[in-house]
Amino acid sequence: MRKDLILRIGAKLILPFILLFALYVQFHGDFGPGGGFQAGVISAAMVILYAIIFGLKSAQTVIPPRFAELMVPLGALLYTGVGIVAMFKGGNFLNYSVLEHDPVKGQHLGIILVELGVYITVAGTMLAIFYTFVGRGR
Repeated sequence: MRKDLILRIGAKLILPFILLFALYVQFHGDFGPGGGFQAGVISAAMVILYAIIFGLKSAQTVIPPRFAELMVPLGALLYTGVGIVAMFKGGNFLNYSVLEHDPVKGQHLGIILVELGVYITVAGTMLAIFYTFVGRGR
């Protein structure tokens, strides 16, 4: 791979802001547009940009392919777990208001946890797909 200094410095400068924007979208998702899906895609795109600039092996040391594959069921388990906890607390599946004593706080906690599960699953899926397609040519 060619060592293009300008691209590497530019990427090092912009990558933290991409992650910061993904986290903003993630935690702003319960107040407005955005949420776990969009944040997961943005985070995965950040890692894909890292792989394009610094090489696939460098990206795989940051987030190994096995970890990306494990993110998919872990996010789904978190999403489902919130619904099951709500059922054990006497509510319906994914009825967040029973998660806390105050229904508004319960709604807030529930949506944050569900969106976090979606974020983890989407980011893991996108990275697993990327690693699979890029690794085919080797």
